[in-house]
Amino acid sequence: MAQERSRRVFLSTSAALSAVALTGVPAGAEQLGDRGPGGSVPPQRPDAELRAILREIDEHRIEATVRRLAAFGTRHTLSSQTDPVRGIGAARDWILAEMRKSAEKSGGRMKVESQSYVQPPTPPRIPVATTITNIVATLRGSTTPERVYVVSGHYDSRCSDPLDATKDAPGADDDASGVAVAMELARVLATRRPAATIVFAAVAGEEQGLFGARHLATLYKAAGTNVQGMFTNDIVGSSRADDGTRDPRTIRLFAEGVPTSETPAQAEIRRSVGGENDSPSRQLARFVRSVAENEATGMSVRVIYRRDRYLRGGDHIPFLEQGYPAARFTEPHEDFAHQHQDVRVENGEQFGDLPEFCDFPFIARVARVNAATMWSLATAPGTPEEVRIRTNRLTNDTDLVWRRGTDPDLAGYEVVWRETTAAEWTHSIRVGDKTEAKVELSKDNVFFGVRAVGKNGRRSPVAFPTPLS
Repeated sequence: MAQERSRRVFLSTSAALSAVALTGVPAGAEQLGDRGPGGSVPPQRPDAELRAILREIDEHRIEATVRRLAAFGTRHTLSSQTDPVRGIGAARDWILAEMRKSAEKSGGRMKVESQSYVQPPTPPRIPVATTITNIVATLRGSTTPERVYVVSGHYDSRCSDPLDATKDAPGADDDASGVAVAMELARVLATRRPAATIVFAAVAGEEQGLFGARHLATLYKAAGTNVQGMFTNDIVGSSRADDGTRDPRTIRLFAEGVPTSETPAQAEIRRSVGGENDSPSRQLARFVRSVAENEATGMSVRVIYRRDRYLRGGDHIPFLEQGYPAARFTEPHEDFAHQHQDVRVENGEQFGDLPEFCDFPFIARVARVNAATMWSLATAPGTPEEVRIRTNRLTNDTDLVWRRGTDPDLAGYEVVWRETTAAEWTHSIRVGDKTEAKVELSKDNVFFGVRAVGKNGRRSPVAFPTPLS
């Protein structure tokens, strides 16, 4: 009995049998952690299919995309929408044509739309009514199409004056680089069949106030779309800092703690349980590190516990405002002489966001991080829903319950836990295809979560429980 209690985890006989079916390993044979039940939480290794996807990402195509977008001269949101060679309209039409070329290889599963609306005058950066157009390519999921993941970049650009729509604003790093990532993923994944739906978006109006992304997020919310993850790639074009140092193997991922959309009632729960580091966006960031930090991508993901940088904002924020999990990829260190600057030479220094300051092998590795993330999300079960932790009595154990997902390839669930001071989940307990679990470990001392496991072995992001009294 003492030995059994030292494991501090109790599963019913049926749950134990389910664990055998799920993993092929008897529940009693789990490797125990140093300080409690369950085995370690290893990263999710890329399988042969994902490795093939990552190999298809083409640095030279990415470079060609960045250079072509920069060649439109300016892509300012207020620039010409009818000039065939210069301005945001020419860039819009080119992106639309390229996305449609990718969709031709999808067998009808990828649909591309030009999503336009008229933004009323919105001082100070939209002085007159302006048409804003997003290019959206949607690769419909094969088994759970109602579950959606979005990856984007913004194709508008700016120079030193945010209202100057005529001066050159090549926008190579900010943000032709992010658009190139989204377009390359669309090209490579168009021929695949993910279980869930993946959206590849090139949005406009970012520099003037996140208008295109806000329109897209609002449309999804109004339609009741189940967006389970969104990533913007914004300024992912260079590994060089303003002091000349390089960090070519790191990408930052900004992920908020306290949710932007949090209600007063949700804030009260968060304060009571200590969930400041367990928002859906933080769980998404942990997932990215688990699936995209490996030799196949060649990258390290540095998660930043902030919504964004000081004085800056990105296209993930409108999704956060709608309650969707979202995060921002940005290069490790920035060179501000090559962002939001007029193209000029001063005292022998070249200013301006020009393609020659981009690191194209770096952008390709960032694209691989995104591909590993999107493919792993879209081929795993969805994040568990209605995960609750029972708090109706004082005990030194923990009861967790959740609603079973509808994914046809769902195999079961894992309970994960960590010390309250740990940044990552450290222990996992396999519970099989059940909707509840009892762990003899105090809910007062550690954090718990639940994640789904597919028949292919892929795990979902973790869902953090709320109290059930």
